[in-house]
Amino acid sequence: MSGRSRDFRQVDVFTAEPLLGNPVAVVHDADGMSADEMQLFARWTNLSETTFLVASTDPGADYRLRIFTTETELPFAGHPTLGSAHAWLEAGGAPAGERVVQQCGVGLVELRRTDGRLAFAAPDLIRSGPVDEELTGRIVAALGIDRGDVLDIAWADNGPGWVGVRLGSAEQVLALTPAYADLPVDVGVVGPHPEGAECAVEVRAFVPHAAGITEDPVTGSLNASLAQWLTRSGVLPPSYVAAQGTAIGRRGRIHVDTDADGTIWVGGDTLTTVRGTVTL
Repeated sequence: MSGRSRDFRQVDVFTAEPLLGNPVAVVHDADGMSADEMQLFARWTNLSETTFLVASTDPGADYRLRIFTTETELPFAGHPTLGSAHAWLEAGGAPAGERVVQQCGVGLVELRRTDGRLAFAAPDLIRSGPVDEELTGRIVAALGIDRGDVLDIAWADNGPGWVGVRLGSAEQVLALTPAYADLPVDVGVVGPHPEGAECAVEVRAFVPHAAGITEDPVTGSLNASLAQWLTRSGVLPPSYVAAQGTAIGRRGRIHVDTDADGTIWVGGDTLTTVRGTVTL
């Protein structure tokens, strides 16, 4: 590896309180690093995602973001998008226009800041629609529930490969104890809190194929795709707050808003918890 010193931040995302959200490791000025070097560092951090800020190759973007799990590069992920934009801005980044524009594997993703909170425009789904009954049966069995408990199930994939499962209550969502080894795909489960509660829904993200991780604490990509699926079908209102991470000791809060033109924005609080340099 090159041995160059680079600025580094670890950002907690979807929380206003340290250590209660989802952390992302962000390496600044990562131009010149190879994909293999990025992957090696991402494996070493052992976080769900590690990102690398590099110069944009698209004149419409402020920067390019490369996103790695411990095993592979992703075309898009939500909490890394918010955390990396936070780190870029904190380090002195200045957007060319009114909004921050990120270049990544799915193309250009816009971000805006409202009342100090960053939000990204949900990218289009690359796969949606019904899940076949064979796959549904395997998911239901792995979740340890009955088929009748599932109010709806659909592909809700904007890059990571999510299947969304809707249950009747947040209580049911929180009670799940999946057989992770039997889950054939990454699964996001959502269920409503009682009317008048702080949050409209409870969300959990099960990622059985991520090395060292079985449940993601707070997941921007999943919440974006769930919002596209469930607001457009009228199950959820255009704007709401989701809770995630409760079952594993986090307190994530995801703020979803829909513009008049139908654009869905997924946002949350972000804060830097580690700042320094890394030699890569």
